Amino acid sequence: MGDWTSDANEALKLTLVRSTEDTESFAEDELYGFHPTFTYPIYGEDEKLYGYQGLEIDLRFASGSLIQYLNIKYTNKLDSTSTVDDVEGILSRFIPPGYFKDEQKFLAFVEEDATTFHPLGQLIHSYTRPALSASTEKGKATSSSQSLDPGREDSVATWNTSGFKELHRRMQIFILLYIEAGSYINEDENSWEFVVLYEKRKRREAPYAATYHFVGYSSLYPFYFFPEKTRMRLSQFVILPPYQHRGHGSELYKAIYQYTLSRPNIAELTLEDPAEAFEDLRDRNDLRMLFNKAWLEKWRNDLKIAGRQFHRLVEMLLLLRLDSSDAAAERAYRIQVKERLYRFNFEILAQLEKEERLEKLEETYQSVRQDYSRILAMVS
Repeated sequence: MGDWTSDANEALKLTLVRSTEDTESFAEDELYGFHPTFTYPIYGEDEKLYGYQGLEIDLRFASGSLIQYLNIKYTNKLDSTSTVDDVEGILSRFIPPGYFKDEQKFLAFVEEDATTFHPLGQLIHSYTRPALSASTEKGKATSSSQSLDPGREDSVATWNTSGFKELHRRMQIFILLYIEAGSYINEDENSWEFVVLYEKRKRREAPYAATYHFVGYSSLYPFYFFPEKTRMRLSQFVILPPYQHRGHGSELYKAIYQYTLSRPNIAELTLEDPAEAFEDLRDRNDLRMLFNKAWLEKWRNDLKIAGRQFHRLVEMLLLLRLDSSDAAAERAYRIQVKERLYRFNFEILAQLEKEERLEKLEETYQSVRQDYSRILAMVS
């Protein structure tokens, strides 16, 4: 039986397809096909498909509109129709009808889509990152000053945004494939809001013309917050594998956070059953926000607390909420405290050799941290 059993996660390959001209400006790291983390919502708990050898499920997306192409290939198939899984039939229940099955027609559509697709909704955030060189080997992509640095744009949309409901039906499959226990949301619920992140590329021969490529998105749902406010819940959040580990998740989260701050009716932003990795992302970004000096200074002045004392109190509060298992958060906290200690003890530390200075700073940090823990134990 094993010879005719395929791992659905390995068999299913996803690809974001760009136009020929756009492909030339991307590094190989940005173009590879990728596999899902989960397929059990589609193909069952064991994530196995029976009846094929050499099974390949080729699911491609136009990188902007996410219009899909599906092709099923295999080297051998069992004759018995009663036991062979209907690979395409099952998957087709989770993607919109009308997907391409003719590769050449799909590629022709991608060429057109590259210049006609634009993000739907209202632009709320943008940022720029250095482009990756298109000439480097896979896994070794580097920044290139000769490349046109791509921008990223976050747009917010609702069911009432023209064309968005159809777009959402094409992108929601990523929720099933990358979020454990992820599920499709009910389109009859009218209050959903979505923040979608796109990469904005300029072409070398026509830098005035921009093309847009899907990076990820998040869904938000408002709940009543007594007495007359709204609690915004972040429900789903996904960044596609080619864009992961490059800071885009943090940028999407920051866009959502700033969006909620701009809405006077929203009292707070909460999460729905977050995965550990996303909790880490949230903690890192919330900590960076708390460490923002302008924000701290405003509250210090409002509370009329002396500068050094205020920063000590903030450090205590941060330590109280700090997850010691989160290495990134621990590092951010340590750097913040040491920076203050260095400034406060500059005249003494500046007289020491570098190695001794670092040793003394670490010793002082550990002493301060222990003292903070002692004080917190008395008031918490």
